Amino acid sequence: MRMPTEPIIFLLHDNPSAALATHSQALPGYPFASTLPFVPDSAHCPVFLISGLAEHTRNLRADARASLLLQPADTAEPEASPRLTLLGDVTACAADPALVARYLRYQPGAERYLALGDFAFYRLQPRRLRMVAGFGQMGWVEAQDWAELAVLSPDDEAALLARVKPGHEVLGIDCYGIDWRRDGRRQRLAFEHALDAGAIAERLSAQGVID
Repeated sequence: MRMPTEPIIFLLHDNPSAALATHSQALPGYPFASTLPFVPDSAHCPVFLISGLAEHTRNLRADARASLLLQPADTAEPEASPRLTLLGDVTACAADPALVARYLRYQPGAERYLALGDFAFYRLQPRRLRMVAGFGQMGWVEAQDWAELAVLSPDDEAALLARVKPGHEVLGIDCYGIDWRRDGRRQRLAFEHALDAGAIAERLSAQGVID
């Protein structure tokens, strides 16, 4: 069964952390799981800021193949709640200014790790995704389908962020929605379908978020 991508993107943007499974180098043949904060980049790929001393980093340097599990933590019935598993390759990526700024908007506490100099950015490039939306609702999304998702360029996002009115703590804007922090909590406003930069500006302007 082929899954629609919008619920997957919502789950990806709505979770600040996930469980990453790598190939253990200390005990070859066994998976090593750890919980990590992450931020989706402009192309909806999870990005991590991790230490070179961490066990999962050592594992990734030896074998980039990994799996990431996302599931809301505050649920009474885990088996009935939506969950997403991404399988792909996790490799180091450049810490360009746009990526650093985006990461720190979502994860402001990471600024102190950047100052240490031992932390670097890594990105998971999905090869397949498995979505379980509920009982009997599950399916795969292939890498080609993921690569064809609508993407808002970093320049267009920066232009929209520059227009955000005071009082709105916007974390990120993409073609499928907007992430912001309200009353100390991260929230996601999803669009009903993918929008381009102009349509996003109209939507946010009508809601009083931007000038």
